[in-house]
Amino acid sequence: MTTPQSNKNNALLNRQSLQTLYAHASERYPEEACGFIYANGSVHTGTNIQSMLYRTDPQRYKRDAHSAFTFSIADLHRLETSFNSDNPVSVIYHSHPDVGAYFSDEDTDKALFMGIPIHPVMHLVVDVRKRVVEGALLFHWNGQYFEQIHSYGAADSSDTALTEREVVHEYV
Repeated sequence: MTTPQSNKNNALLNRQSLQTLYAHASERYPEEACGFIYANGSVHTGTNIQSMLYRTDPQRYKRDAHSAFTFSIADLHRLETSFNSDNPVSVIYHSHPDVGAYFSDEDTDKALFMGIPIHPVMHLVVDVRKRVVEGALLFHWNGQYFEQIHSYGAADSSDTALTEREVVHEYV
């Protein structure tokens, strides 16, 4: 069974999208930022309710927002309804404060249901350390696991240009 995915070429994020989500990751530090990017490149900065869940029931929610994210109900509604629109979400993003950009076991668990992606999107993980964004990695579902398909660098401070390079497909 195949899951719909955006065209890999459409996954190349534009400078404005990256600047917006990088700023969000920096602002939310030391907690994880989360949000999504629509097909037209616009960004929705989401609300991470993970710390609220942890405070409410730490036995059930073992992590707070420093090491996990959960979208608000309003964000989930916006995400779900986008798939029936002319501008669906194509990428879900979240940040990893102080641990690097990689697609973790927790990320995989939240993105799949019974081994199938819950949403037909790619995932961007942003590396942020001490409020400074180091870059981001883009992943897509290849039918077996979330595979890294692109790497994005941090914004250049002099002209805000972003460096992008395609990377060797690796999965750690």
